[in-house]
Amino acid sequence: MTERQSFHELYTKRLSQLRAVERGLCFGRLDYDDETRFYIGRLGMFDDDYEPLLIDWRAPVAQAFYGATPARRLDIRRRRHLRTRGRTVIGIDDDVLDLDGLDEKERRGLSGEAALLASLTSGRTGRMSEIVATIQAEQDRVIRSDLAGILVVDGGPGTGKTVVALHRAAYLLYTYRQRLARSGVLIIGPNATFTRYIDQVLPSLGETDVVLATIGELYPGVVATSTDSPLAARVKGDPRMADMVAAAVVQRQRVPDDVLEIVVDTDVYRLDRATCLRARERARTRARRAGELANRARRHFVRDVLSALTRQAVDRLGRDLLEEADVEDIRRELASAPQVRAAIDGLWPELTPTSFLADLYSSPDLLAAAAPDLGEAERAALLRPGPPSAQRWTPSDVPLLDEAAELLGETDLAVFAASAAATRDAAELAEETAYARAGVELQQVYEQLDIVGNEIDPVAAGVAARYRDSGAAGPLSDGMLDDRGWVYGHVIVDEAQELSAMAWRMLMRRCPARSMTVVGDIAQASAPGAARDWAEVLDLHAKGRWRRERLTVNYRTPVEIMAVAADVLAAIDPALEPPSSVRDGDRPWCRQVEAEEMPEALQQVVESELADLDATPQPADDAASGQEGEASGATGEPRGPAGRLALIVPDDRLVELVEVVRSAHPEAAVGGSPAVLDARVAVLTVTQAKGLEFDAVVVIDPAAILAGSARGAGDLYVALTRATRRLGVLAAGPLPEVLARLRVDAKV
Repeated sequence: MTERQSFHELYTKRLSQLRAVERGLCFGRLDYDDETRFYIGRLGMFDDDYEPLLIDWRAPVAQAFYGATPARRLDIRRRRHLRTRGRTVIGIDDDVLDLDGLDEKERRGLSGEAALLASLTSGRTGRMSEIVATIQAEQDRVIRSDLAGILVVDGGPGTGKTVVALHRAAYLLYTYRQRLARSGVLIIGPNATFTRYIDQVLPSLGETDVVLATIGELYPGVVATSTDSPLAARVKGDPRMADMVAAAVVQRQRVPDDVLEIVVDTDVYRLDRATCLRARERARTRARRAGELANRARRHFVRDVLSALTRQAVDRLGRDLLEEADVEDIRRELASAPQVRAAIDGLWPELTPTSFLADLYSSPDLLAAAAPDLGEAERAALLRPGPPSAQRWTPSDVPLLDEAAELLGETDLAVFAASAAATRDAAELAEETAYARAGVELQQVYEQLDIVGNEIDPVAAGVAARYRDSGAAGPLSDGMLDDRGWVYGHVIVDEAQELSAMAWRMLMRRCPARSMTVVGDIAQASAPGAARDWAEVLDLHAKGRWRRERLTVNYRTPVEIMAVAADVLAAIDPALEPPSSVRDGDRPWCRQVEAEEMPEALQQVVESELADLDATPQPADDAASGQEGEASGATGEPRGPAGRLALIVPDDRLVELVEVVRSAHPEAAVGGSPAVLDARVAVLTVTQAKGLEFDAVVVIDPAAILAGSARGAGDLYVALTRATRRLGVLAAGPLPEVLARLRVDAKV
């Protein structure tokens, strides 16, 4: 039965992989000078003699499919790209690296348009797909970079940073399977919409054992859906918060100013300051020696305080009249007395991170004592009056909760529950092992198995453990997010330029080995307190252990749109170079209206843009994959009207402009909603649009976006570079100087 279960698990996993990669299983072929030929695909496959039928794209031999050039052929004559619909080949593109090496018949059979450019023109589907068939040389170098250390993948909009990072995850899981299968890979995205946008990429490459999450999801049991003011977000992300949390933990370990009186059944007990000071210092000393955190150190304090109270009771009753058992009974009665428990909790409370942080946020005095270096306005931004149960957590709170957990440790209740669970598990395993032993003994009798008596118990234990493990059903990654202390083998961080110093501290705890892929573009940073350069962040945690690769080719944004965005980039930093676009598109347009004309103009713009999108037939999406990850094809077969329109608006105008759009298009989706990925029309802020792309984008009121934050130019740069085909700007009043290149239309 154990063997049957093993085969069941093996074939079930393989079947799941094959179903996931059914679309476009084979996408390429390599023809070598020596007449050798290899087919390249999403997974490796072999015949009955273990001869390769299909080479996994991550295998070393497949690297030539992405890296060979006419100047460096790697013994390859021809690289063929195959486009398929289902299991039918519908198109072929050849890259001939040695034209002289082809015979006349091969020359006549050559096929035309390059696979890469053919993959860039399709409409956006709302989900990112893989680019495994069209990975370019600079991308392949990044994907196959070594596991060790921190790799920064830097690049402007549209360079494929995200999808390259995801393919890197698949490559690392393939190449370092034994190491990463035990610890897993964590992928951090900027928001929940983004993680939904990318969640099909790795399954389509045959990899499912990864964890996708946002910063707001990294503390078990907390749903961080609320939002902070810009000032509060900046303060919470400041590295000074680590000192504030540490100081606040210590300050919750109090001693009375003079004498604390406790009344138990009319008897008065006294705890003076000197006794409590002694108990606190002894507890801290013992905790340091044992490596214990605050909640576990508390028991030493409790023991000394109870001893002091017990001595008072014994002195009152007369020690000569009491046995040791009587003294122990008195101690237990005092320990269970509500008045004593309340007094001890007031001096050294047992705290969960959530109750600790909620208490801190609700008390101006606690904040002032723990963070004297913060200004009055900064402390005021942290204040959230109300009971702990009423607290609504934000993503910026999660690193602070994690910091508190590092200092507080588990509560006694949690330790007791874990111990009880372990005891129950041990009892269940013993019972199951006994049952398995009886089964092994029966098999030994009826099947004359060659198992001697002293070997039966290990065999039975193995059978029982096997069935307990198989009952868990599900990938290892299922429980990783529920374990705050889980250490990952590799961490990938997308939109990493937005992370605060406190968020970086939390992520480094998740990966002490510092094996990470960090993806981002400093020019697009907009979060309050975001870093100004990579060294500012990474030298603090991994100096000398990080390296940088830059992607320079823009596969998403047409040349005409990128020219407008480049002017904004120059305003951010004249030294920054925009990525080079590989294709042309429609010329961006601009319309200026008065503020009161905005609602009517906006509705007209939506109708006009949707009409233009409908008028442009899109290729079928059965073949290759576009460089920004969208499913695309190059057959030229129309699939009918297609295209998704995004309206990117200033933060403070979102509600107002959503109402305007929905008055004519009730189905329009709002940023932050899951519907954004599939809606024909979406209204989003810049933050909500990060990492996403749309066929057409209209930026509303660019002057307000520029003025909306200290990094308004970065926000505008992000907004302008979300479009793959068409870009428009609807300005309320004069156009900002950085957009002077735009054509101004009298009407749209």
